[in-house]
Amino acid sequence: MTEAFDRWKVLKRRSREGGGPERVARHRSSGRLTARERLESFFDPGTFTEIDAFVTHRVEKFGLDERRVPGDGVVTGWGEVEGRPVCAFAQDATVFGGALGEAHAMKIVKVMETARKAGVPIVGLDDSGGARIQEGVMSLGGYGEVFYRNVLLSGVVPQLSLILGPCAGGAVYSPAITDFIIMARGTGEMFITGPDVVRSVTGEEVTMEALGGAEAHATLSGVSHFTAASDVEALALVRRILAYLPLNNLEEPPVAPAASPPDSAAAELVRLVPEEANSPYDVHGVLERILDVGSFLEVQAGWARNVVIGLARLEGRPIGVVANNPASLAGTLDIDASTKAARFVRFCDAFNLPLVTLVDVPGFLPGIAQEHGGIIRHGAKLLYAYAEATVPMLTVILRKAYGGAYDVMCSKHLGGDLNLAWPTAEIAVMGADGAVNILYRRELDRAQGPEKEALRARLAGEYRQEFLNPYLAAERGYIDDVIDPAETRARLAAGLKMLASKRDDRPPRKHGNIPL
Repeated sequence: MTEAFDRWKVLKRRSREGGGPERVARHRSSGRLTARERLESFFDPGTFTEIDAFVTHRVEKFGLDERRVPGDGVVTGWGEVEGRPVCAFAQDATVFGGALGEAHAMKIVKVMETARKAGVPIVGLDDSGGARIQEGVMSLGGYGEVFYRNVLLSGVVPQLSLILGPCAGGAVYSPAITDFIIMARGTGEMFITGPDVVRSVTGEEVTMEALGGAEAHATLSGVSHFTAASDVEALALVRRILAYLPLNNLEEPPVAPAASPPDSAAAELVRLVPEEANSPYDVHGVLERILDVGSFLEVQAGWARNVVIGLARLEGRPIGVVANNPASLAGTLDIDASTKAARFVRFCDAFNLPLVTLVDVPGFLPGIAQEHGGIIRHGAKLLYAYAEATVPMLTVILRKAYGGAYDVMCSKHLGGDLNLAWPTAEIAVMGADGAVNILYRRELDRAQGPEKEALRARLAGEYRQEFLNPYLAAERGYIDDVIDPAETRARLAAGLKMLASKRDDRPPRKHGNIPL
């Protein structure tokens, strides 16, 4: 019995030492926590339960037979976050650089299957150099097994990825399928091929940070959703995200105590949005005065800034928010903004988060680059996402809602449940100047000089007075009510309460065919 316990103690100790003291010290010197330290920081104290601590690889060549480390470079298990169960895995970069082999992959697959069966979120702490070359196709097969589970779990349980070190090649595709990616600034990196391969194939010179660092993916590619200053901040951010989400797609999101804005906030709304349709403003100011105080967690804040998306609470209820932002590109919808908003809408719909949409959009961004880049296809993604959603959907038109963008931004026609408008709302095919140039082209062509400009101004004024208002839409029931801006929070809260039990049946089908 003593011999058996001694062996158990040795293997337990070795599994906790990772790649050994030297590698651990070198890892920490880069500003990163070890895999176990990350899990300890993530879970509530004392709640982490490890599984598969004794698993090792089964390869007998390339020197691997002499380098067996219990755990095989990844720590897996489950614990609690704010008292709620969560599964997780943390790759250990001190063991084979965190490279994924067959046994490593099977540990991840097992904990993902546990998350599926238990109906709880799965969080991946990624720090991997990619496939373990010594294991050849077995490592590639391992990646395929992980990817397959990512797809099976998509929309079933929340999946979150933290990029806390270099992640190359196949290591980036699993995070790409998950719901949210959080990257640590200065240490997290993601790329299919590194700078050396880029240089040899294209001749381009680029650093790892510029190619696949946190800022590049937060502002240029849109691959990541959040950027954190350190491992600890990234782990705290994941805990905050989970607080908005249900454990799985069959549960409702957790309700928190309401945190109403100050009484003065409602009266300030009318002054935040300029009456002049072309004047910019930052929609964040509107959100701050409508949502619960401190509850708005913006997603992809650095990418496609012309649309704002994020998690928030309204009277304590978790919601998803989509809002045009006239402070960037006049709030137009372009390729990136459409894709950004569409995926977020689908995420909220999958996990029972009601959607609140604030509209101030002059249309889709014109231009050759946009047309040739597929704005038709990308814009259709957002249209499709709203039309497919069955969660409660509440829309407020603050100012402009022109052209096809009016339809796309959760209009009544796409299934909006409660569609409100401020008195300043302008709902039309286009703005007054553009409409006058088309409708009265002949009259304008006959006029000359100052007379022409005076005529144009008069006709635009008449058009604006008659057509650029919310009342024509309200007459037809496309808008449920025109409200005082000060009533916005109260009306949305009442609508959310009413729609909490919403049920929306759809025709049976295997799945739709979203224009990817």
